[in-house]
Amino acid sequence: MSTLVNAASREALAAAELQLLQATDGASAAEITGLADELFGVAALLGRESTLRRALADASVDPRSREDLVRGLLADKLGARSLPVVVEAARSRWSGPKDLVDGLERLARTALLVQAERAGRLDAVEDELFRLGRIIGSQVDLERLLSDPTGDEAGKHAVVDQLVEGKVEPVTLTLVRQLVARPRGRRVSEGLEELAELSAKRRERSVAHVRSAVPLSDEQQQRLSRALQRIYARPIALHIEVDPGVEGGLLIQIGDEVIDGSITGRLQSLRRDLAN
Repeated sequence: MSTLVNAASREALAAAELQLLQATDGASAAEITGLADELFGVAALLGRESTLRRALADASVDPRSREDLVRGLLADKLGARSLPVVVEAARSRWSGPKDLVDGLERLARTALLVQAERAGRLDAVEDELFRLGRIIGSQVDLERLLSDPTGDEAGKHAVVDQLVEGKVEPVTLTLVRQLVARPRGRRVSEGLEELAELSAKRRERSVAHVRSAVPLSDEQQQRLSRALQRIYARPIALHIEVDPGVEGGLLIQIGDEVIDGSITGRLQSLRRDLAN
């Protein structure tokens, strides 16, 4: 799941997301899951078929022609909820074929997060994605196995199921299974972190990556969240990792900004001051 940096692609994604929200309005959990599965399927199809991918992303072609191409090829393969979303994506102007595929994949994931949000389980999904990313990222062999684009999909799914099935939300399991099936050149741990951040953005919150020498109590987490919210004037989601190497205190990263309250950080700051 790459970040769409081009303005045209961001606008295309925003238009398709509006259509997605209409498609999910009044839908059951099963219907939203089906919608997401079909969007993932279209993204996979375009990932394989370069000619079709380029044709649908060609901004020089009239949008109606691109819509007709989608309807001609996929109308009998997609449901009533997913077809309008794919049509809107095809009609929109993307900066390139890759952004179109990334956008469809992003829409599928957003659909699943909408499902979790409506069930009141978005917090749990976000936390599970973050923690699972840390677990997989800390195990080199497991990361290599799950991130291998040539690996057997069924085999990777079996590993994921053994690792998390019955222990996480159904939406989390679906997102992880899809990620390992089509990692698209990224490490699975990175993909899981991006998914966790997408979950946070779904709630219009920023993400603070916190490293602490010891686990933080619920009360400490609440105080930290309130303090960061006062500083940044917006809600902050905490992703906390216990790291004894911090040597006391906290190391907090929000976007490109780092707040270093660790003993190690203060010692390094002192050394820099002395050197000057």
